[in-house]
Amino acid sequence: MNLNKVFVLGNLTADPISRALPSGQSVVNFGLATNRIFYNKDRQKQQQAEFHNIVAFGRIAEIAQQYLKKGSMVLIEGRIQTRSWQDSSGNKRTRTEIITERLQLGPRTAGKVIPAEEKGTPPEEIPIIEENEEEIDVKNLPF
Repeated sequence: MNLNKVFVLGNLTADPISRALPSGQSVVNFGLATNRIFYNKDRQKQQQAEFHNIVAFGRIAEIAQQYLKKGSMVLIEGRIQTRSWQDSSGNKRTRTEIITERLQLGPRTAGKVIPAEEKGTPPEEIPIIEENEEEIDVKNLPF
C-alpha cells in the first residue's frame, strides 16, 4: 500500500491567483511558507523557511480566493504532485505542488497585531472545508 499525504501549516507568501479551466472549474495557486525552528550543535536557535506551491480546485479554490490573502495562516491537507512541461524557449520545466484536498482557515488575526481592547473577545470559530464530505461506513473497512 502506498500513501501520498501531506499536511502543511503556514502563511501565504502572496495573494492567491485565480483562473478558470476550459471546463469552467475554478483553480487557484498560491505560495505557502512554513518555518522550522531548531537548535544547532552549539545550542543556538536557528530558523529555516520552506516554500511550497499550493493548488486548489473547485469549491476549495473559491473559498481560498475569497478568504485568503498574503500573510494569512492556513492548514492544507493534500497530496504531492510533480508536473513537467516545455516553456516557450523549449526548455523542460518541472514544478512540485501540493494539490489541496482539504483546507482549514487560520485565525483572521494571523500576522496582525491585535489591539489590547480586542484581546478580551472570544476566539473566532475556524471553519473546516473538505472537498468530499461523504460518510464512511465502518462495515466497508478492510480490517
